[in-house]
Amino acid sequence: MRGKQCLLFSCLSLSLLLSCNSTSYATAMPDLLLFNKPYGVICQFSSHELHPTLKDYIALPGFYPAGRLDTDSEGLLLLTNDGGLQHRIADPRWKLPKTYWVQVEGVPTDDALEQLRQGVDLGDFFTKPAQVERIAPPELWTRDPPVRFRKAIPDSWLALTIHEGKNRQVRRMTAKVGAPTLRLVRVAIGPWRLDGLAPGEMRQIQVSLDDLPRLKHATGMNGAVGSRTKVHKFGKGGV
Repeated sequence: MRGKQCLLFSCLSLSLLLSCNSTSYATAMPDLLLFNKPYGVICQFSSHELHPTLKDYIALPGFYPAGRLDTDSEGLLLLTNDGGLQHRIADPRWKLPKTYWVQVEGVPTDDALEQLRQGVDLGDFFTKPAQVERIAPPELWTRDPPVRFRKAIPDSWLALTIHEGKNRQVRRMTAKVGAPTLRLVRVAIGPWRLDGLAPGEMRQIQVSLDDLPRLKHATGMNGAVGSRTKVHKFGKGGV
């Protein structure tokens, strides 16, 4: 009889342990890194002979980019340690909006901005309608190396939001309407924003994968989706 009681107690203990572990796994949320990628950094962890890479800034194991950002572009890059979250962010079918502050050569006309809003023919594809408006020069860090200007031609800034992200798309779009891009800074992807991060800094948050389809893009720069926010101020060379 005593042996049966011990066996019953062991089974109940194992069942309770499995139940607790299942609850823990069910409620765990994936981590997301919001990284302010500096100019000239390549979006890969393997070494490059000419440029710094993500491994020079991010020493946390198991994180991979959810999407990319050109070497000569700056700003928000998302990385995650969860394959499902990475797919949800990077897959174009989810159409997460991406907002850029774009410094262009010249001052685009109203007609040029309307072309961007309607979509432009880039030869290999026709862009989807974008949101675009003129903005005052934003308060940004100094780029290294500095932007090269032509003294005889003025420059201006645009806030441009697209729902796709093909190769060099923003640069090709502004060039198509007669306003070549001089500087390109991504400030938001879906609900996530730079929110004051300096180049090379990152913020770690937790997000719920189930919430993503209901999230809406906000054009401001305040706030972030998630909980347990942690800011990392890593310099080049890792932690």
